[in-house]
Amino acid sequence: MPITPKPHSALLIVGHGSTENPDSSTPYFDHAAEIRQRNLFAEVHCCFWKEEPSMREAIYQIDSNEVYVVPDFISEGYFTQDVIPRELGLTGHTTTVRGKTFHYCLPVGIHPHMTDLILRRAREVAPDVDPAQATLIITGHGTGLNQNSTKAIKDQADLIAASGAGYAAVLDAYMEEQPFIAEWDKLATTPNVIVVPFFISDGLHSYQDIPVLLGIEPEVGPAASQREVFRQNPHQLREKTLFYSSAIGTEPLIADVILDQVEDFDKAHK
Repeated sequence: MPITPKPHSALLIVGHGSTENPDSSTPYFDHAAEIRQRNLFAEVHCCFWKEEPSMREAIYQIDSNEVYVVPDFISEGYFTQDVIPRELGLTGHTTTVRGKTFHYCLPVGIHPHMTDLILRRAREVAPDVDPAQATLIITGHGTGLNQNSTKAIKDQADLIAASGAGYAAVLDAYMEEQPFIAEWDKLATTPNVIVVPFFISDGLHSYQDIPVLLGIEPEVGPAASQREVFRQNPHQLREKTLFYSSAIGTEPLIADVILDQVEDFDKAHK
């Protein structure tokens, strides 16, 4: 269902950003550009934790008196529950800051439509593979900082397993906690394995760290924009056929999920 136009409101998309990887902010600006051309909001901006413009600068970029804030993050966790509210001065679902009304929406990664995007990405990367002969692994960072950081991935694995998509198994695995993505070949019993990184951008993790853990690359290499090696599927590794996709957040339809979160906010709180 299309979103109701908001010609007097602004949309602020919040991302993590990176000081180390030149590709990190690209999807956020792409999502903003896609939404901007639909003329639904008076203005559409991006801001970041680790890049310019910062969250604290964002308020000075916005002319509108009403602002919808959507965290372009995979899960509810430390950044969406602590960092973003602190940096923007948000104290609840709706907060008035410096005369502007901010509506704080849920992060994109927990929206139900993410399930469709993961399935779409898996089909794109392995179009000729029978799901019954394949294990789908959704992989993320994993951290001890906040239990919610893995919840979104576990939820997606459960939803896809119950969706009738037909995969022999749907698993979650992580870089820094069990089950480890480095042991993908032991986790999967099928001849085909499809790995979808549950990250917003093709940054340090999805295109530099995880390929080493999978065994695709012997060592961490350049950023995604400087190489094509991981786009060459499939990979014959550890007596299995491995398909590795780009990060889920690079999917153009994420722009629709951002708008879904705005619409859901209005239904829940307005």
